[in-house]
Amino acid sequence: MSGIFDSAPRQTVLIVDDTPDNVRLVASLLKELYQTRVATDGERALQLAAASPQPDLVLLDVEMPGMDGYEVCARLKADPPTAAIPVVFLTARSKVEEEERGLRLGAVDYIAKPISPPILLARVRTHLALRNARRFLEDKNAWLEAEVARRMQELGAVQDLTILAMALITERRDNETGSHIRRTQHYVRLLARQLRLHPHFAGFFDDATIELLYKSAALHDIGKVGVPDAILRKPGALTAEEFAVMKTHTIIGRDTLLEVEREVGQPSSFLRFAREIACSHHERWDGTGYPEGLRGEAIPFAARLMAVADVYDALVTRRVYKPALPHEQALVIVREGRGKHFDPDVVDAFIAIEHEVREIAARLADSELPPEADKNDRP
Repeated sequence: MSGIFDSAPRQTVLIVDDTPDNVRLVASLLKELYQTRVATDGERALQLAAASPQPDLVLLDVEMPGMDGYEVCARLKADPPTAAIPVVFLTARSKVEEEERGLRLGAVDYIAKPISPPILLARVRTHLALRNARRFLEDKNAWLEAEVARRMQELGAVQDLTILAMALITERRDNETGSHIRRTQHYVRLLARQLRLHPHFAGFFDDATIELLYKSAALHDIGKVGVPDAILRKPGALTAEEFAVMKTHTIIGRDTLLEVEREVGQPSSFLRFAREIACSHHERWDGTGYPEGLRGEAIPFAARLMAVADVYDALVTRRVYKPALPHEQALVIVREGRGKHFDPDVVDAFIAIEHEVREIAARLADSELPPEADKNDRP
């Protein structure tokens, strides 16, 4: 090997040998190219290997009094801070089984005694080059992992902003709803967290799913972009014919998101949740909702969460066609819808978090809307 892998200046070799003549010989051969440290017993070798800056290579005698080279090698490899340091045995032993034992313990090579200077220098150079290569690849992999994480974070931020932009387009067209999108997102997330341990929803609500539900909830009314302004922005009550057109926003939203999913070319949990919410958040537990008259558990669970969040927020928010209701009165209406309009389990969860819901409603409250003469409820 050559180049950057063997060009690091003055790497350090730890020489471990209890025989002074051997130490002097090895140190003299290496001193022109490398820094050297010396240990004459196993305990000192372990101390020097763990000390900073750590050696780049250990040349380890096998036969030493007390702790022999095999034990030193085993302890080096068992300790995470020193496990990556390559160990080369220096030994007069030549039996194959002894070499096998050392290699099993984690040594990378054997150099036979008496030492041949050219072989020693060549082996040291090779193993230090390999050590440099491993470090380079580890650094490169760490950089690549960090870069991938950064790019994913950037992509996630772009995705979030795109979702927000799409939601705001709808909100700008239906400007009486103010911060409705943001509030309902938070309500949905709170509900999902509350229900994550409920047996009926076991396995649904892990952290990733909850975050996807939170994001996809922003698109629950995206289909309103296809509703004519004369109906969408009408200040008073809608006629039955106009309300029939208004209800098509569920199908428009579903079909739009389905088309996006086809363009992506593969299934997407986010788009599936967004599509289910957009299409089915006006379905009712008793089957009297729209657009498909789904009943009970046939309604996607994501839409069941949004149904409660959407109705509650509409109740406590002033619109040009209705005054805002107090939080307590809205809770009564939600309770009355348990098992009729709403999934009973979702209503129970909503009541359990009602203090947090009230805080969100207050924190993200809309500014006052201008008074209008016609306050009739829409159909």
